[in-house]
Amino acid sequence: MTDFVQVSTATETREQAVQLAESVVRARLAAGAQVVGPVTSVFWHLGEFGTGEEWQLLLKTTAELYPALEEHLMAHHSWDKPEVVAVPITAGSPLYLRWVEDSIAPSQSR
Repeated sequence: MTDFVQVSTATETREQAVQLAESVVRARLAAGAQVVGPVTSVFWHLGEFGTGEEWQLLLKTTAELYPALEEHLMAHHSWDKPEVVAVPITAGSPLYLRWVEDSIAPSQSR
């Protein structure tokens, strides 16, 4: 059975989030992406406390594709050190998980 993960990152603007989402899905590195926001972030950055508004991306893929997805996100993200994390999907609808697999599989017929 394939191991599935949900990968998240955040961007400064909705437009950046949508651009990243489109590039990842078109590259078949994730089956789909959800853009959520704006969200409020509270953080330490460069030794200073801060808050800000961000747009979160949630991406569904397989553990096998995670390294390529991470590489893509790091290469196309506007931030130098963006959050890119994956959490395992421990359970899910078999029909949905099959859709994830089918959506990221390369195919000549698409």
